[in-house]
Amino acid sequence: MPKIDFGGVKEDIVTRKEFSLKKAQKALKNEVVAVIGYGVQGPAQSLNMRDNGIQVIVGQDKRFAADWKRAIKDGFKPGKTLFDIEEACEKGTILMMLVSDGALKHVWSRVEPYLTKGKALYFSHGFGWVYRNLTTVKAPKTVDVIMVAPKGSGTSVRRNFLAGVGINSSFAIAQDATKRARERTLAIGIAVGSGYLFPTTFEGEVTSDLVGERGVLMGALAGIMEAQYDTLRKNGHSPSEAFNETVEELTQSLIRLVDENGMDWMYSNCSATAQRGALDWKPRFKKAVMPVFKELYTAVKSQAEAKRVIRVCGRADYKKKLDAELAVMGNSEMWRAGAAVRALRPKEKVKTSTVGIKGRGKN
Repeated sequence: MPKIDFGGVKEDIVTRKEFSLKKAQKALKNEVVAVIGYGVQGPAQSLNMRDNGIQVIVGQDKRFAADWKRAIKDGFKPGKTLFDIEEACEKGTILMMLVSDGALKHVWSRVEPYLTKGKALYFSHGFGWVYRNLTTVKAPKTVDVIMVAPKGSGTSVRRNFLAGVGINSSFAIAQDATKRARERTLAIGIAVGSGYLFPTTFEGEVTSDLVGERGVLMGALAGIMEAQYDTLRKNGHSPSEAFNETVEELTQSLIRLVDENGMDWMYSNCSATAQRGALDWKPRFKKAVMPVFKELYTAVKSQAEAKRVIRVCGRADYKKKLDAELAVMGNSEMWRAGAAVRALRPKEKVKTSTVGIKGRGKN
């Protein structure tokens, strides 16, 4: 593996050059990958592996009709490549636990009896394994416990794959019973469409992931946007002006420059007025939010956040309450303004690319 310098710290990175798709196909030749849960990550990872020639089956509870129907629509056939959870676990040699964190505790008893010697238990998040005292997840010493965690939503994992590019993933091994755990992990990582893979631990992944989602990636981002939008509106700015200055310019222009060459490059390609103001105010924002991030990190490490996820997300009426919360956000003036702004964007014809799809399965 090449050692890549990340800001002065060198890390071992696995790319498609070191572990090719052909090598992954060979490593998984005699495996049956059973994807348990067809919700968020399940469809993307299932379809990417199937398109890459891996033998994939799906295990899904029929009571969740929307997910069952989606699997059928995506080409998985009941009785052939689509089964209930128990039958899929029995047939699979690598059991991919892609149900939601909140549902793990309720599903685990249906999976555990089928973890026979030599199989692998796979996660795309460290939550279920690290918080075993909460999720009840456990595995016999005779099975591998592995993880590949794509750094993006299921939608992005699939979209990037279809565009012929990858999405970065971390990987970890908690148990190596077969002495093939690493090979299995990297093979799955390449098969699900990773651009490159970087090593971590289960605990490192779940801690950074929970902090990131509640912080910059989602929670902090949404909160900061709302604060700026509300400030502009209360001072007489129109909805279109407030939204464009808060969200549209960020997502359609500036963040793309950051993606290309970094934050400093984005700054250097903005006006002197924008540069100076941003450099002057950045330390004040960092000072303001640092206490919140310290509190957040403590909440994650103490398992307080994990306990809340299991307590709240596992409730029977959670989906109904979640939809209500999201509706409040979607129906706010800010995001209704956003819908209007998006509708005004020039329409471009988007062609779906199949570059990079090799060994398409016949499921």
